[in-house]
Formats: sequence, C-alpha cells, structure tokens
Amino acid sequence: MKINEIRKMSKEELVKKIKENKEVLFTKRMQAAQGSLEKPVELRQLRREIARMKTVLNEKEMDGEK
Repeated sequence: MKINEIRKMSKEELVKKIKENKEVLFTKRMQAAQGSLEKPVELRQLRREIARMKTVLNEKEMDGEK
C-alpha cells in the first residue's frame, strides 16, 4: 500500500487496518517458525506497512491537537 493511499484513510480505517495487518504478521511469523513460509520478504513488507500506518495515524492525531 502506498503512502498516498494510507494518508487518504480515516483514523478508524487506519486502526482497523493496523489490527488486521498485525494478525496477518502473527500468522506469517508462525509459518516462518515452522519453515512453511514461501516468501520471507512478506514479513519485512508487513512490518514496514504497519509502521507507515502508525506514522500517518500519529500525524493525524498531532494535527487534531493543534
């Protein structure tokens, strides 16, 4: 997901999407531990996407306080 797409999302959508991605990340970690993960790069991509979403969410909250 691109940063522009993330910035267009509302706070509620961001929180929901972060939660969903964390669940997916957990299952991918379990697959990696079992050795059945086909694309290990997915772990890094998910972590980065979650970080981007958290950053945008934090920016939106900071803008709301001002």
